[in-house]
Amino acid sequence: MKEDFESELSLKIEESVTHLKRYKVLLLNDDYTSMDFVVDILMDVFNHPLDSSINIMLAIHKNGRAVGGVYTYEVAETKISQVASKAKESKYPLKAIMEEE
Repeated sequence: MKEDFESELSLKIEESVTHLKRYKVLLLNDDYTSMDFVVDILMDVFNHPLDSSINIMLAIHKNGRAVGGVYTYEVAETKISQVASKAKESKYPLKAIMEEE
């Protein structure tokens, strides 16, 4: 009986760990934020290398938005907060949002 309970508990824990939802953090285009600033954000906040940051920035510019990264909910919230803080500090209106993957 105890083994059945432990086995069931173990299975439930495994299911909850494997089903963590992931969220895309999207950067949105605007008419005021400089392309250089967006590249800096992608490098500093999202840890992209320079070439990847430039490509993502160009996608944001062309398509209106692009994915900076995919994270768990809490990490995505933190990334959005970091973007907002750095943008406000630099007086840019850059916005980041999240969508469930």
